[in-house]
Amino acid sequence: MACVYLSLGSNIDRYRHLTIALDALAEEFLNVTVSTVYESEAVGFDGDNFLNFVACIETSNSVSELSLFLKKIEDQSGRNRKTPRFSARTLDIDILTYDKRVGVIDGVTLPRAEITENAFVLKPLADLAPTQLHPVLGVSYLELWQQYSTVQKLWPVDFTWPVS
Repeated sequence: MACVYLSLGSNIDRYRHLTIALDALAEEFLNVTVSTVYESEAVGFDGDNFLNFVACIETSNSVSELSLFLKKIEDQSGRNRKTPRFSARTLDIDILTYDKRVGVIDGVTLPRAEITENAFVLKPLADLAPTQLHPVLGVSYLELWQQYSTVQKLWPVDFTWPVS
């Protein structure tokens, strides 16, 4: 089984789409764990604030199979793939890491560059996996967060899952 870290985000009907995504992940994969959920301002465009977090799953799926499954969840949440890269999203799910794999695998670049570029990815990853090492840099996610210097505003929000 591979340990995979995923980044999830939404700025359209945020709580509903993120809950739908988590429910779909829990139906498909073992041991879904979730970081603190953070709200952040949109990056790269003017838009409503995003909710973002990182989830860890265990899977025997290949990177390609996993990527297709995640795209299916996004599509079922109304993801419009014809919008610009930096725009509002019903749901965005990205594979951050897949075990310690490095390089372009099945069209997915691992580890994902956004880990070290965006606070809304690095902070929840550091919360969930503080001692895990970045597969290329060999530095823990907590250390990367402590060294992070770009100013991006984010703050924790209440988010309960699973919904009872």
